[in-house]
Amino acid sequence: MIDQTSTIPKGWKMTTLGEIVILRQGRYIPDDILSITKDTKRIFPVFGGGGLRGYTDFFEYEKRQPIITCRGSGCGFIQRTDAKSSITNSSIAFEVNEDYLDAGFVYYWALGRDFSDVITGSAQPQITIGALSTKLILTPTLPEQRAIAAVLSSLDDKIEFLRKQNKTLETTAQTIFKEWFVNFNFPGANGKLIDSELGKIPERWRTGKIGEEFDITIGRTPPRLETEWFSNKPIGKKWISIKDIGNSEMYISNTSEYLTDEAIEKFNIPVIPENTAILSFKMTVGKLAITTEEMLSNEAIAHLKIKKNSNFSTEFIYLFLKDLDFNSLGSTSSIVTAINSTMIKALDILVPEDEIIKKFNAVIQPTFKKLKNNNSQIQTISTLRSMLLPKLMKGEVRVVGFND
Repeated sequence: MIDQTSTIPKGWKMTTLGEIVILRQGRYIPDDILSITKDTKRIFPVFGGGGLRGYTDFFEYEKRQPIITCRGSGCGFIQRTDAKSSITNSSIAFEVNEDYLDAGFVYYWALGRDFSDVITGSAQPQITIGALSTKLILTPTLPEQRAIAAVLSSLDDKIEFLRKQNKTLETTAQTIFKEWFVNFNFPGANGKLIDSELGKIPERWRTGKIGEEFDITIGRTPPRLETEWFSNKPIGKKWISIKDIGNSEMYISNTSEYLTDEAIEKFNIPVIPENTAILSFKMTVGKLAITTEEMLSNEAIAHLKIKKNSNFSTEFIYLFLKDLDFNSLGSTSSIVTAINSTMIKALDILVPEDEIIKKFNAVIQPTFKKLKNNNSQIQTISTLRSMLLPKLMKGEVRVVGFND
């Protein structure tokens, strides 16, 4: 589908963004005219800094247009509007004349750009239309623009399909968990309940503490000023931050940093086994993921390891924690919301009969296997897309049929 070339292709033109695109900043839209839900009257989305702001009963753009966040901490964030939409004054729209320029191509061009050189201000970062218009853009013919956008869009569509499928699978898994362990509609249930600290529970079940039922360890960070312990290259083991969990799918496979083997030994960094549920409990409380290999983490993340001879599973504890209201446990200040490791270990947990847990594992683990496989595909496709995007935009890789 693609060919490679080492020179700028014949017929491609280098110009500035301002010469080929009309850049328009949005207008101030008061919150009181925005609806947070899409109802029958207010059907047109409004995009602002960092994404969707709400819905209104008016629109300014008929077509899908690339937009960029021009103010605040998300300055430089790229997205596309829906078919009919508006933007706030914290965004700039790229109005494209599709008689000679493809909006999808411009979107992917912007997605692959570094806009830090046109961001000004420290207290309130911003991008001006004047500065943005000076960015250089290399454009092929319109048919090749469309072909490039189609290749990249097909990869994005596949990623979106897999993510939607995963959302359905995870919702199904949570429904099954709730039905068995909250509503007590599990195979063989006879309706007989007994009193416990957690209220009525099935007979022969019991209550326990997470710290008693799981081996819980907390991550660790070597001294930050001693940079020799850290690497952004694949050496030692992957070291997970809360941001890494936020950027991952359910199964975490990538981290922004590694710790060297020497750091692991010197600072006695706990190693997280493969297929272990991990939980953030500082700053951003309640983020969850499952490891795909032996990994490490910082001190804001707890690792819930399955004990030897336990019938509990990673899938069980993941779904248990997913349904937990962490807001009722934490302490809030202007800087941090957190729970501590002692609080995690003291959390009450329902302990079903061994046979019920075994049956649940048999039912739920194929679903998690599918989730993990989809996550792996998403990672593979995302890596391919990230590799192809700059090469296609520079003409280093060509769509078949357009090579010189």
